[in-house]
Amino acid sequence: MQSKNKARVLIVDDEEIVRESCIKLLKPHGYRVSEAENAGRALKLMETMSFDLVLSDLKLPDASGIELLNDIKEAYPDTEVILVTGYGTVSTAVEAMKLGAYDYVEKPFRPEELVSLAGRAIERKSLREENICLKKELSAQYIKNIVGTSKAMEKVFRLIGTVAPTASTVLITGESGTGKELVARAVHYNSPRKDRPFVVIDCGTLADELIESELFGHKRGSFTGAVTDKKGLIEEAEGGTLFLDEIGNLPLPLQSKLLRVLQEKEYRPVGDKKAAKVDTTTNKDLPAMVKAGTFREDLFYRLDIFPIHVPPLRERREDIPLLAYHFLRKYSEELGKEVKNISAEAMRILSSCIWPGNIRELENTIQRAILLADNSTIKPEILSFLTLSQTEQIPQNIEELKEIKKDLREKSVEEVERVFVTEALKRNEWNISRAASDVGMQRSNFHALIKKHRVARPK
Repeated sequence: MQSKNKARVLIVDDEEIVRESCIKLLKPHGYRVSEAENAGRALKLMETMSFDLVLSDLKLPDASGIELLNDIKEAYPDTEVILVTGYGTVSTAVEAMKLGAYDYVEKPFRPEELVSLAGRAIERKSLREENICLKKELSAQYIKNIVGTSKAMEKVFRLIGTVAPTASTVLITGESGTGKELVARAVHYNSPRKDRPFVVIDCGTLADELIESELFGHKRGSFTGAVTDKKGLIEEAEGGTLFLDEIGNLPLPLQSKLLRVLQEKEYRPVGDKKAAKVDTTTNKDLPAMVKAGTFREDLFYRLDIFPIHVPPLRERREDIPLLAYHFLRKYSEELGKEVKNISAEAMRILSSCIWPGNIRELENTIQRAILLADNSTIKPEILSFLTLSQTEQIPQNIEELKEIKKDLREKSVEEVERVFVTEALKRNEWNISRAASDVGMQRSNFHALIKKHRVARPK
């Protein structure tokens, strides 16, 4: 990640005293700071050197901050932009965020507010660049299909890069539709086994009596209908990767046989020793199944050598716009339709959905929206097919919370309050004072909600 002492910041303001104040605030924190008195000068400077962050006044003598923002995003899309606004222009600044600005700060701003905001903007740019580097280090095949720049997905990319070169068994967990098979394929195709088979068996779709035959193979005459010898998938995957999807559905007797394969790297369907690397996934709670006696404890610990958890979409909402446009490009071409954009309001709806089916559900939604679209843009009315449970929105302030609680039917008040508090804290980097101000509550009342619902920052 880029350190602050290498980050370049450009201050754009026609008031010299404002530029000097910003420079004095940022330089002690290790930033390399340049200044420009207008938009034209700023763009000329950007032609000669690369900037990580531009801090610009909304009103400039030769252009508006919005115009400068558009020019920067068109020519230098990776540069973060923070707009400085005066009284009465906050609505314009909010609109600018929809156009790609990182955030805005109001005059007069507090020194610590500006420094904190600049730090978060630089961190986001650094994380995005690091994710790009991580993906470049991994094979272009299959990893390109895993879309995301969130911190949660950065962790997944790191784990893939760490385990792929090894011979370790991988346990991939996550809810249905989160992309567990994509992660398994990324591990395989970035490993020394990439030129060997990647063999998939879905333990949740085969009858119990068929799974053993599919996994271990059988000899001719070993049961009715076995007219020839048959290779098992473990043998088919020799030297490659055997992907056991939904391993939580594997019957207990077969769990014992699989444990031997993992421990001894051998089995004897035809009297020969065979070895295979195994990747497994499940959307079930295996520790809970161990406690219930439906999953072998020794097998669980043998599988749990290198776990990779794929987060649900609700825990990586910042990736929803990236995913939505990824599927928009994919299916617009496949379906032969010129749908290229998603309106800001439609994106707001998509970003506020719960998505119980995760990425698979979002993918299906975009595909359906493309089919329904009658022009080049997906608009809110096209998404009217989404159900109430899908589009249940997280309240952004105390007034919205009151309205949702008033109309509440199925979901408990406690759950709505808990999500309300958690999301407010996430939006404000877990700063209680800022979060309370963001939702329009007194800090003491907001803190009482935190205690009530035992909301804690993830470690």
